[in-house]
Amino acid sequence: MKSFQDRIKETSRGEWIRAGIWSALYVAFVIWVAWGDWKSLGWLVLLPLVVDMFTTKYINYGWWKKYKETNAFLYTLFSWLDAIVFALVAVYFINLYIFQNYQIPSSSLEKTLRVGDFLYVSKMAYGARVPQTPLSMPLVQHTFPEWLGGGKSYLDKPHWDYKRLKGWTSPKKEDIVVFNFPAGDTVVIGHENPDYYSLRHIAETQGYGVLRYYGINPRDLQNLTVRPVDRRENYVKRCVGTPGDSLRIIDNVVYTKSKVESQKSKADWQREPEREGLQLNYFVLTDGHIFSAKYLEKLGISIADRKQVRSDMWHFPLTEEMRAELSKNSHVRAIEVEEDALGGSVYPLGHNNWTRDNYGPIYIPKKGDKLMITEENFWIYKRIADAYEFKPMRIGEEYEFAMDYYWMQGDNRHNSADSRYWGFVPEDHIVGRPVFIWLSVDKDTHSIRWNRIGNGAKR
Repeated sequence: MKSFQDRIKETSRGEWIRAGIWSALYVAFVIWVAWGDWKSLGWLVLLPLVVDMFTTKYINYGWWKKYKETNAFLYTLFSWLDAIVFALVAVYFINLYIFQNYQIPSSSLEKTLRVGDFLYVSKMAYGARVPQTPLSMPLVQHTFPEWLGGGKSYLDKPHWDYKRLKGWTSPKKEDIVVFNFPAGDTVVIGHENPDYYSLRHIAETQGYGVLRYYGINPRDLQNLTVRPVDRRENYVKRCVGTPGDSLRIIDNVVYTKSKVESQKSKADWQREPEREGLQLNYFVLTDGHIFSAKYLEKLGISIADRKQVRSDMWHFPLTEEMRAELSKNSHVRAIEVEEDALGGSVYPLGHNNWTRDNYGPIYIPKKGDKLMITEENFWIYKRIADAYEFKPMRIGEEYEFAMDYYWMQGDNRHNSADSRYWGFVPEDHIVGRPVFIWLSVDKDTHSIRWNRIGNGAKR
């Protein structure tokens, strides 16, 4: 066996250069992970292994290559295993700390992001989270597909506390944000939408038989699974309220007021800008005319959104531009926005008279804020204490918030399950910021939308 000194002498300049590059990357990664918690610098103890891997190779990482001449089967088997393990480890770290792919599953952000868009989501923008369930299968959120047998794709233990690495920024108003679904902590197996809390509220207020409308047997409410934060479903919405803001909605228009600005200048409510792609649902009254598929496609209404209520009435989600264009049609008699009552119950379920289109005012907590808990606001913030911060909250006492919170809504306002229905998004649920669309497939024609590929995820 060669001595360590001989191995150093035989190491080429190129190998030392590669070792230097990988060592620098490893040190930078450890410092990034350890930022603010310098105990994690202990991972630098593995630095000699990184150097050895590219230089002296004192540890025989490629021991299986000895079978090349003696056993072709074992050599091929270990070659494949080596490649697969390397790929899984690489994907695991890239997916956790740098970026992940995300597919838009619903129309909540139409026309900004469309169903069938595949996004590059930056984890580094807001700072990647250290995994809370580190032993998991890469690229599988929480459940293996049926063809792999189903079942959980992660182990509950070890479970690490929440920690976010240093990022470039934090979510700002108007940002499109990917986050873990806050109400996804408890899930009715096989029925993830509506969420468990909404289903339970429906059952308790309207009767358990109503659940059959959603294809759910009342007994299904006993068939539950609990998921940790980083294994809950990924959602994507627009941030319309940040920590320290107060928010209210009046006739579908969002107004916010910053706590800091209010203290400085007694600023009043500020109307948030209405985006170009903002949509609401409308009932369209006609003379009995049947709109052609070609006309509706040109107007920008997808097949799934084309609902004829009766012979002379249609139901569409429309932007202001689409509504104006449709009003020019000679067969259209009237266009009326969908009634507020059709929006259903909103957060906190059963504890206010707010509605989907007229909501609040509500204060969005900021880390370190102290708030007096009253009978009026107890149910607004109770879920924060019970489900996110695990601290007692009592009426008549001050409560100090341990995290920042955000308010997320969809641009397709009447077709979006968002903060109006399940409340605040805690900072530890934030996944990342979409950067650009790398693939887009039309859900109606199944063709590739080439004109969307490479587009940025619009603010």
